[in-house]
Amino acid sequence: MDVIKTLRPGDSGTKKLTERYGDRLVCVRYRKDDEKKRRYTTIELIVDEGPIDHNKLYRLTPEERALCVGVYVSRGDFAAKKQVIEAGGIYDRLSDLWRLPLGKVVKLGMIERLRQG
Repeated sequence: MDVIKTLRPGDSGTKKLTERYGDRLVCVRYRKDDEKKRRYTTIELIVDEGPIDHNKLYRLTPEERALCVGVYVSRGDFAAKKQVIEAGGIYDRLSDLWRLPLGKVVKLGMIERLRQG
C-alpha cells in the first residue's frame, strides 16, 4: 500500500475528522492499493500521554542499556529482591550477585548496588 498524501488537522480534507477526533488527531493519510484497486483513508491518533521520564544523570546508549551487570542485594532485603526478580534479574551464585541489564538497574534506581564480579 502506497501513501498518496498526508494531511495535518485543519488542512482541506480533514474537517470532519478534526471535528470527530479534536486535538487527538495527528494526521490523515490517503493510501492506495494498486492490486485491489482500492483507496483507503487512515488516521493517526494520540491515545495516551504522560510526562517524559528523563534521567539526565544516566543517559545510556542501547549497548550500555543491554550490558548485564552485577547488583548486590542483601539476604534480608526482600523488597529489593522482588524488584530485581520482576525486572528479569537472574541470581549468580558464584559471585552472590543478581545479573540485570544496566538500563534496568538505572530505571530501578539501584546504581549504588552495582558490584564487580
